[in-house]
Amino acid sequence: MSKMNRREAMLGLSAAALGTLVLPKFARPAALEKIVKRGRLKQSVSYWCYQRNYKLPEFAKIVADMGLTAIDLLNEEQWPVVKPYGLICSMGYPAEGAQIPKGLNDKANHEVIIRGLTKSLPVAARMKVPNLIAFFGNRGSIPEAEAFDNCVAGLNRIKKVAEDNGVTICVELLNSKVDHKDYQGDHTPFGVRVIQAVASPRVKLLYDIYHMQIMEGDIIRTIRDNRQHIAHFHTGGVPGRH
Repeated sequence: MSKMNRREAMLGLSAAALGTLVLPKFARPAALEKIVKRGRLKQSVSYWCYQRNYKLPEFAKIVADMGLTAIDLLNEEQWPVVKPYGLICSMGYPAEGAQIPKGLNDKANHEVIIRGLTKSLPVAARMKVPNLIAFFGNRGSIPEAEAFDNCVAGLNRIKKVAEDNGVTICVELLNSKVDHKDYQGDHTPFGVRVIQAVASPRVKLLYDIYHMQIMEGDIIRTIRDNRQHIAHFHTGGVPGRH
C-alpha cells in the first residue's frame, strides 16, 4: 500500500468510527504518515470503534505510528498491552461497575461501582492511566433531586481514594434522545451541579461533544463556562458520528 497522506488517514479514521465498515486501505498498512505534527492537543482514540477489525496490538501500532499518544476506553487487562508502543490508556474502565444504565444515581448500584473503582484506582496510578470512567445511570422512577443526592453521596465515598492515587474519576454526559434513552446525565447543568457538590479535584466530567450537541448545542460557550468541571472530552460528528 502506498504511503497515506494526512487527508486519507483522517478520512479512514472518520469512516472507521462507524464501527460497521471494513476498510481495505487500513488493512495492515506498510507505512503511515505521522499525522500529529506539533502535539498541541492531547489526542487519543477510542478502541471500541475499531475493535471489530483490529486486534489491540495491531491497532496500538497504527495509533503510535500516527503520532497519537493514548487510547481511550480499555479494560484493566488491556492497559499493559499498549505500553510497549509508547501509549497509555487515557480513559480506563474500572474492574467492575461501569454500566451505563446502572449508575451512581441509584444507591443500589453504589457497592459494585465503589468496589470496582477501589480495586482499579491504585492499578491505574501504577500504569499511568490518568482517568477512570463512571456513569450517572438511567432515570427509571428516581426523582431528579434524589438522583442528584445519590450521585453526590456515591462520589463522596470514593473521592478520597481517587485523590490519594492521583487518578480522576470522570462521569460521562450522554444523550438520551438518540443513543441512551432515559439516561440521567443528559444535560451539562445536572453534571456540573454534581461535580460542584462533590468538590474534589479528582472527580470531574467526561464531556462528550457528540452527545451534548444532540441534547443542547451551544457547545463552545458551554465548555468555556464549565471548563473547570471537565477533565476529558470525547467528540464525534452530528449526525452519525462520521
